[in-house]
Amino acid sequence: MARPSPGASRHHIRPDRIHPDIAPHHERRPVAFLLGCENVTLEYPARKVLDQVTLGIDEGARIGIVGRNGDGKSSLLALLAGRKEPDEGRITRRGDPHIGLLAQSDELEDGQTVLHTVLGDTPEYQWASDARIRDILAGLLHDTPRDSTVGTLSGGQRRKVDLARVLVGDHDLLLLDEPTNHLDIATIAWLADHLRGRWRAREGALLIVTHDRWFLDEVCTSMWEVHDGKVEPFEGGYSAYVLQRVEREEAAMRAERKRRNMMRRELAWLSRGARARATKPKFHVATARALIADEPPLRVPLELKRSAISRMGKKVIDLEDVTVHLDGRPILDDLTWRIGPGDRFGIIGANGAGKTTLLKTVRGLLTPDSGRVRIGQTVRFATLSQRLEELEVHRDERVREVLSHYKTTYEIDGKEVGPSKLLEHLGFETAHLSSYVRDLSGGQKRRLQLMLTLIDKPNVLLLDEPGNDLDTDMLVVLENLLDTWPGTLLLVTHDRYLMERVCDDVFALEGGKVRHMPGGVDQYLAHLREQETAASGEEKPGTGSRSPSQPSRSQTEPDVADAATPASLSQAELRAVKKQIASTERKIATQYGKLEEARTEMTSVDPTDYLALSACEEKAAEIQARIDELEALWLELSERV
Repeated sequence: MARPSPGASRHHIRPDRIHPDIAPHHERRPVAFLLGCENVTLEYPARKVLDQVTLGIDEGARIGIVGRNGDGKSSLLALLAGRKEPDEGRITRRGDPHIGLLAQSDELEDGQTVLHTVLGDTPEYQWASDARIRDILAGLLHDTPRDSTVGTLSGGQRRKVDLARVLVGDHDLLLLDEPTNHLDIATIAWLADHLRGRWRAREGALLIVTHDRWFLDEVCTSMWEVHDGKVEPFEGGYSAYVLQRVEREEAAMRAERKRRNMMRRELAWLSRGARARATKPKFHVATARALIADEPPLRVPLELKRSAISRMGKKVIDLEDVTVHLDGRPILDDLTWRIGPGDRFGIIGANGAGKTTLLKTVRGLLTPDSGRVRIGQTVRFATLSQRLEELEVHRDERVREVLSHYKTTYEIDGKEVGPSKLLEHLGFETAHLSSYVRDLSGGQKRRLQLMLTLIDKPNVLLLDEPGNDLDTDMLVVLENLLDTWPGTLLLVTHDRYLMERVCDDVFALEGGKVRHMPGGVDQYLAHLREQETAASGEEKPGTGSRSPSQPSRSQTEPDVADAATPASLSQAELRAVKKQIASTERKIATQYGKLEEARTEMTSVDPTDYLALSACEEKAAEIQARIDELEALWLELSERV
């Protein structure tokens, strides 16, 4: 039975939202090509978003789309979904592919119930017999009353309802625009698992616009970067994209240097040509190391802690037997937690667990029902909140006027810069300085508030979802700024990549307690799976791993053994594996030296001596084969650690 499209102004039949077990599925012939565009141009009054773009989507594609805010990622999805028409060029489709689109803003009807919005008029006996639909409802709507109306839901709940509505359909192509917005870490992990297993290999296709880099690495096998009116393809997930992007920039710089020097070389030299560089379309360990060989460590925790202690003393924030209730529900329950100088703590937990309440309590803005919050005398707080309330006082000022209030400087890469240079570092252009704060985009407001937060020289930073509205490039800038910031940091975020990059320890807030997770987000997710297994009565004696315990009063340092040692390896085994890794790294370096020698030898051989050339090529190929084997061994050993 076909069902009406939830959220539409009139109840038209939308066959692209019908699940095969809900309604008869029309016969489709398998095709490699699904959808694409030819020489597409899209212009807005102020700028050209896409300029003569040609691309295609084949069955089996799992594509992540990245780019700066405003560069046209959402517009590209709208074009491919048929929601927009190009100014030039055309959208091409083979057959009649079913397309599911999750836009950034929903069109749900406030008066409809949650269940009707997701499933329409489908009888319960039809959808309840479908394991996939049951899994989607459990994964996304476990905390949402299914008989409540959409108009009574929070923004996060509406988002999950809209996502569930799209996922229950039987689509050949899913276009998802920021699907992880408003989702907690556990739900994001569930969504990644669902999308990975939704289709068999070389079936279906997926396009995702998201700033969640962990999610891109988990789900996507290729990337599109939208910039300057173009769409540039990359193989692999986000990590491979970063490597290839750096490689391309390095290659472009080398090419430019060669071009400048070329006119000074003799024609005879030019006739010989440059020796080609052998490349492979995979993420090589040695290649990555070569690119980052000159980069200093992201941060030196011990030095940052020493600097923090010199700025604020040894006492920062102590929570002693703190209890906080909201609406009769315990958010913090007899909590004791010590936060020291230079500590960089990430705080995770389900939506509604009370993470923002915890930050307010730490800040001293919320008086606990019982217990004490002791704050050091030298502590200077700065807060970056989710809703950017801090910018309201500057709402009617121009950005230039806001900067005039600040005469201080901030250090970047060892150099002191003023507010204007810091804003430039955060992606602002000169033209933005004349804009009113109220007219800035969400990402621009967040960057401005970040600048005001850092320039005020606090020694304790409380960041509540700082990555909201930031594109991937700006997230990297944010991480670079936080890497060298010598103070105490408390970070609440659902962005695993950001948390693992800038935090040294992870704590989970659940049941009013703050529990240390030495193993980070992975340990937290494993802990949730343990709880689910125990709740369902399926846990067998002796199979569950140790649950993390509440930190003691002096829990500012992780348990070194727990943090460093995987559950599957003993200390002796771990030392042996690390020793083998070091040995393998030395062997790889040796083989690369031999490979360079072989290639140098090849250039000195007479080009007309085919036997000598063949021998040199065979020697280089043998060395490359040994390198491949050693790198595979290195990756296997690293996975064990």
